[in-house]
Amino acid sequence: MKKLIKAAGTLGLVGCAVMSNAYAATEDSFWYLGGNIGQSRAKIDDARITPQLPGTATISDNNKGNAFKLFGGYQFNRNFALESGYFNLGEFGYNASTQPPALPGTLSGKIKLQGLNLDAVGMLPLGDKFSVFGRVGLQYAQAKDNFSSTGVVAPPAKPNPSKNALNYKAGVGVQYDFNRSLGMRVEAERYRIDDAINNKGNINMYSLGLVYRFDQRKPAPVEKVVMPENKVVYVVTPAPPAPPAEIIFVNKVVFSADSDTNALFTFGKSELKPTGKRALDKFADELRGANYRVIIVTGHTDRIGSKPANMKLSLHRADVVKDYLVESAGIPADKISARGAGESNPLTKPGECEGNKATKKLVECLAPDRRVEVDVTGTRTAK
Repeated sequence: MKKLIKAAGTLGLVGCAVMSNAYAATEDSFWYLGGNIGQSRAKIDDARITPQLPGTATISDNNKGNAFKLFGGYQFNRNFALESGYFNLGEFGYNASTQPPALPGTLSGKIKLQGLNLDAVGMLPLGDKFSVFGRVGLQYAQAKDNFSSTGVVAPPAKPNPSKNALNYKAGVGVQYDFNRSLGMRVEAERYRIDDAINNKGNINMYSLGLVYRFDQRKPAPVEKVVMPENKVVYVVTPAPPAPPAEIIFVNKVVFSADSDTNALFTFGKSELKPTGKRALDKFADELRGANYRVIIVTGHTDRIGSKPANMKLSLHRADVVKDYLVESAGIPADKISARGAGESNPLTKPGECEGNKATKKLVECLAPDRRVEVDVTGTRTAK
């Protein structure tokens, strides 16, 4: 037990030294505590046990244990944390018996495992709530064995051996945050263990737990103000207001390519009509004040004509709309791109517009397919 306490001090000093250097950190930095409970699993080496038994023997294994761990750590930023704690992997064992009646006898063995760990934890957020993480670190484990025998089976030389050893551990997990302070973890970890009789093996732990984060936002600073007649008044300076939040938005606008009073183009052409320019000007006005991330202009045609011709026309129309928004509306050229989809994505349903020849009726029926779509993704300041 003294060795385990000494190891705790060593691991704790290492963790505190690293954490103290990073305490004055960003808003994403904080201390946290937590605990997990679950199940541990081990592989019992039956092949090594059998030669110790005379004659024919049967072995039953208890290779599952109840496990838990308690931990604390410091998260430096969104992607890295240092974590230390105590773990208990539970108890494992086996019961072996020789074949009666010629050689009756039994041999039983049990092992209990507990220890301390220090891990580096890498985290990858998958949104506001979910994140995945992986860990790798050192662990100092204490193994306590207990052996007993009856009948013709010889008693072990040391019935209660124990051993403390430093090894590695690793794991992966998923975390879901209920709010800023409380989250839930699901983890799978592997501990490399040396038992007390010169065996090495892996213990796997599968657990569910909670983590509590301490708010690292600092209180407002206090200024000392000296008033007349040597009177001292303390004034609390309010913290500066947080910068306005940004809202991510996605906006899709569909413009009729032709066959409409407000269409962008004349049927079969790619020169912008005055009505089309007015429609694009109105669209650009609605986007003013937004921080564009990406704008994609996509041209579409109907199925009349050949596929190569339709693809060329759809791309040309998309390029014309893109160039107009850049030159006349002042949208940055590196934020906007154009592409043609041809007739590949119609809005009309199969069988809705009959015929293949470019009759007036068919042209009017397929008008929804001839369009230009503008997809905008960006951010704007919340009001």
